[in-house]
Amino acid sequence: MAKSYDLVILGGGTGGYVAAIRASQLGLKTAVVECGPLGGTCLHRGCIPSKALLRSAEVYATVKDAEKYGVVTSGVTVDFGKAQERKNAIVNQLHNGVKYLLKKGKIDVYHGYGRLLGPSIFSPLAGAVSVEYENGQENDILVPEHLIIATGSRPRLLPGLESDGVQIITSDEAVHLTELPASILIVGGGVIGVEWASMFSDFGVSVTVLEYADRLVPTEDPDISAALKQHLEKRGVKVVTSAKVLPETLKKGEQVAVEAEINGERQAFSAEKMLVSVGRAPNTDDIGLDNTAVKTERGYIVTNAHYQTAESHIYAIGDVIGGLQLAHVAMHEGIKAVEHIAGLATEPLDPTMVPRCIYTRPEAASIGLTEQEAKEKGYDVKVGKFSFKAIGKALVYGEADGFVKIVQDKRTDDCLGVHMFGPHVTDMISEAALARLLDATPLEIAETIHPHPTLSEIMGEAALDVYGRAIHA
Repeated sequence: MAKSYDLVILGGGTGGYVAAIRASQLGLKTAVVECGPLGGTCLHRGCIPSKALLRSAEVYATVKDAEKYGVVTSGVTVDFGKAQERKNAIVNQLHNGVKYLLKKGKIDVYHGYGRLLGPSIFSPLAGAVSVEYENGQENDILVPEHLIIATGSRPRLLPGLESDGVQIITSDEAVHLTELPASILIVGGGVIGVEWASMFSDFGVSVTVLEYADRLVPTEDPDISAALKQHLEKRGVKVVTSAKVLPETLKKGEQVAVEAEINGERQAFSAEKMLVSVGRAPNTDDIGLDNTAVKTERGYIVTNAHYQTAESHIYAIGDVIGGLQLAHVAMHEGIKAVEHIAGLATEPLDPTMVPRCIYTRPEAASIGLTEQEAKEKGYDVKVGKFSFKAIGKALVYGEADGFVKIVQDKRTDDCLGVHMFGPHVTDMISEAALARLLDATPLEIAETIHPHPTLSEIMGEAALDVYGRAIHA
């Protein structure tokens, strides 16, 4: 049976359901097709469950260190089952919230596998969606005026190191572990890899990280990479960079073992489990793209600045188009795509305006250009940098490691980038994001009154340091 809609969204993850809500607000008759639970990777296998477990690990680490706060404890242990129960409760609460929001917006949800159809009796244009159901019921055919593809991504696998769900796992399986391993080998020192390294080490797991690049989180400012490596190593994590893992050397037994080539020499590594964390691959297979004129490059769907594909009535957003694979980026891309469909004026998303967060302990966060990127683009750069060690609230918290670094264009006084490492910086980066949006100079950030004592005072001090005027330096 064919059903007509103004908009059909293929994928009910963060980008898809947010786009659906915005479409509903604009009066578009909208449907979402999702083969898994609403909320997608972010809610069920990524952002939320991993951060819930990171919080449990952080609490455990704090309690073990409670004596320095004058709180004497003994016999502190981890009940990982309880941590998982808490994580599941948070996920379920948010999942119910997403379902409520779609119901409130009168958005039809089809719980099945959607594939795009070519021109047919249902529509002269490609982009109708056939919804296939596991229970064998007859397919529904959805005929939209516009379609948004928001099918997301999955963990990228290394040939020869494919997940078996037991000894070799990805982040998808890691969030569902029923017990902590004694040791783990993490292949990949990007954002996901270092977050899991931080979590596992706080839980008392022996952790080794193997990163192919010459530093951790190589897309971030080198100062953040260095600080992150230092703090992980201080907590007992073994960090090995410039490490080319050799999958052909993989051996499984009581432990999983592999060799890596480091500076021309081979070294062997082994652990109870291996977590492969080498990025994410787009979910574009078997969704019917070959029935359309939609183009892909390296598996990612090609779009213009308004998220239109080669078929102008078909849009694509989120991880499936590459770029910054972040939940908040998918949300904003979804909103912009819907507003363009509705005929509203939209501006292309500027990647230098997107905050990036790493939820290790301490946290890292950044926005805009790194110092190195700014110089490569020809800017005459000036830098301000300030340590949390001079911030009273950081000392009160017992978390005084870290810094804020501001990169300034000396010619125009523009703030080109802000890079943070320290306590709660993933919450503080929003001030820098607002400064970037409003084109604030470091001086204007410094003139903003930051209450005392707060962690946010470091923003004012780092901004003053650009001009050599930091008060507490």
